[in-house]
Amino acid sequence: MEIVAAVAGIYSWHSFYNVSTITKISSMKMIKQTMMMAAMVTAGVLSAQSANMNNMLKMGINAGAATGGNASASLGFDLAYQNLVTPGFGLGIATGYNHFFGKEKTLNNVTVRINDFGIVPVAALVRFYPGQSGFYGGADLGYGFIVGDEKVTNHPTVNADRPDGGFYLKPEIGYHNRDWNFFIHFTKVFTGDKGKVEGQDYGAGSVGAGVGYNIPLGK
Repeated sequence: MEIVAAVAGIYSWHSFYNVSTITKISSMKMIKQTMMMAAMVTAGVLSAQSANMNNMLKMGINAGAATGGNASASLGFDLAYQNLVTPGFGLGIATGYNHFFGKEKTLNNVTVRINDFGIVPVAALVRFYPGQSGFYGGADLGYGFIVGDEKVTNHPTVNADRPDGGFYLKPEIGYHNRDWNFFIHFTKVFTGDKGKVEGQDYGAGSVGAGVGYNIPLGK
């Protein structure tokens, strides 16, 4: 009986050892498989994010000091689509809205108030990126629609019709990374002699700074 009990005990311990060993091996396999799956998912996400940045929306805000004498300052937002033709060269289309705050001026000894106005650009976007992050440069070129009051000033006689728009130029340089763009810019709509009041040219431009955020769209 003692021999039978001893054999039964050995068999029971052996069975427990085998079950425990099998359980540990199964657990290790599950851990390895989970880690491999996590690594594959992570690699896939990173690859997708990298590919997504080939096409993107660029949204941002800008502010500046007005040039030309018609306004005191400008404030606006930017919206653009960009496609990276190569890792260092992007093309796209840009629009947005920039509001210019009018100011008082004395023209021929008459004090007038220059009306506020806005610029809505429709422009081609060109960007150069020497590296994945760091310095970048480029410009928006197209047509800038000028909106707002139909007249340049609020005076009944010292006045002129507001220009409808003209050639739009916005060169900019700055710093970029995957998600953000920080830049300084010069913005100008060339109106020629339109909107001139008592020899004062219509100034539709600004020098300022801005920040933009990149939203990936996919391949």
